[in-house]
Amino acid sequence: MIGYVTLGTNDLPRAAAFYDAIGAELGVRRFMERETFISWGKPGGVGIMITKPYDGRAASVGNGVMVAFVARDTAHVDRIHQLAMSLGAQDEGPPGPRGGGFYGAYFRDPDGNKLNAFVIG
Repeated sequence: MIGYVTLGTNDLPRAAAFYDAIGAELGVRRFMERETFISWGKPGGVGIMITKPYDGRAASVGNGVMVAFVARDTAHVDRIHQLAMSLGAQDEGPPGPRGGGFYGAYFRDPDGNKLNAFVIG
């Protein structure tokens, strides 16, 4: 259903370093790159694109918007959260069970975009 998700950035090199590391932990790499954007993912799969806004205005964070990354297991959720924190992310909820077999961790990238790593089961 979802082809890819786009998030804005005001500092593409900083965002690239953050998502290169998170992408490596998730087993994905850059697959498209231009002067104003970079995409990570796998061919034929869901990906994420970080871009400077097309209209030239400053990127801003959408209230209630979040991107969730599927982890392999709870230890993987923990590693992704720890990695994000080491890369300057802001903690929005430490790793832990959230009910119904859902285990997740929440954080914001250096531009303030809300992200989640989770596993169900």
